[in-house]
Amino acid sequence: MDILAKIIQLRNQKGWTEYKLSLESNIPQTTISSWFRKNVQPSVASLQAICNACGITLSQFFAEDGELRQLTPTQKILLDEFASLSSPQQEALIALLKSMRNED
Repeated sequence: MDILAKIIQLRNQKGWTEYKLSLESNIPQTTISSWFRKNVQPSVASLQAICNACGITLSQFFAEDGELRQLTPTQKILLDEFASLSSPQQEALIALLKSMRNED
């Protein structure tokens, strides 16, 4: 997968300039520009910031089916809150969600 091409695809789908992507992702435009000038892959943290700005998950970014599904505002809030939890808290939340699903 060409990660830089995928970033361009996402940016174009949003109708964003490189500058707008930098504003939405809180990544300096100079950093984004240097990825393309130097053909350097962004860090996982930078990819996560881009995905957050575009309303998708990293899994969706790397999906091979080519279908990018937008997150609902509620899903985005849930993912943002989940990311702020410690690893044990995340595991506890996952266990709670699984137990709620199994109560049907």
